[in-house]
Amino acid sequence: MLTERQRHILSAIVDDYIRSAEPVGSRSISKRGNVGFSPATIRNEMSDLEEMGYLEQPHTSAGRIPSHKGYRYYVDHLVTFGSLAEHEVEALKCFFSEKMQEMEQVIQHVAMMLSNLTNYTSIVMGPEMFSTTLRHLQIVPLNERTAVAIVVTNTGHVENKTVTIPEGIPVSEIEKFVNLLNARLQNVPLLHFKSKLFSEIGEEMRSYVSGYEELMAMLNNVVDQDEENRIFLGGTTNMLTQPEFQDMEKVKNILDLLAEAPMLAKLITGMHSGIQVKIGSENSVAAINDCSLITASYSFDGKHLGTIGILGPTRMDYGKVINLLDHLSKDMTLMLERWYK
Repeated sequence: MLTERQRHILSAIVDDYIRSAEPVGSRSISKRGNVGFSPATIRNEMSDLEEMGYLEQPHTSAGRIPSHKGYRYYVDHLVTFGSLAEHEVEALKCFFSEKMQEMEQVIQHVAMMLSNLTNYTSIVMGPEMFSTTLRHLQIVPLNERTAVAIVVTNTGHVENKTVTIPEGIPVSEIEKFVNLLNARLQNVPLLHFKSKLFSEIGEEMRSYVSGYEELMAMLNNVVDQDEENRIFLGGTTNMLTQPEFQDMEKVKNILDLLAEAPMLAKLITGMHSGIQVKIGSENSVAAINDCSLITASYSFDGKHLGTIGILGPTRMDYGKVINLLDHLSKDMTLMLERWYK
């Protein structure tokens, strides 16, 4: 447990570092009107906070910066949520006054608006990623090497995708392959289609269908495209503007991750209820171990439909982002109720 003085000093350090991106010293904290402690007292408390793992001291500086543990304590116990800025309120108001008929259009606009308001990267997963299930799959050969894959969902949505038939695979084997898929994977959410395809019916398919691996690779491409169409990003290069990401190799790893729709889906799939914050190494993917990911869910009729996320440095303005996501997710829920009730 931290003392009230330690909590106050830790909060001041995090707030200062979020604003300046520079290590924070005891003198700068003592000059804050609301602190009221001498530089010597603050120095002693900073040493104790560092020893407890809440602060770190960069080798080139006398100041301290928050550790991942320090950010976590700040988010859980110290962060303050003020009112949204006037321009943020106006942006939300304008957004929800627009006449948008398609959910896809809404999601694209949300991604763009969030990245503009925060200067971080936004990740928005649409409702179909979670709720749309497979009703029927058909593969119609056009010639010896080309076919059309027809995916029909429970919502009645139909997608046609051209695929290349693996060499030497007869039409009869494709029919067996498709029949087994329709029998075993009907009503499976599209988000989980690929994992169930490989984990639950892989062995059965191997003994039942010749050319199994080639056919699975063909179907894999179809599913990848489907997932990618349902994740929308805003401000993918915003990381380049953050001072802690001047290491181009580090930025490249993040940008590579953002290009992988299935990995992004996996990242935020488990973050469904309410506002969730994952800081640094709490993220399961090494590429964003120097980042924080904050997500909020939106729903309709009590059912979770989608997720809105913000990816930024651990030196993120947590109060602003959490407040913004909270407002936006509630407004999206209200909008869906107006649309569908």
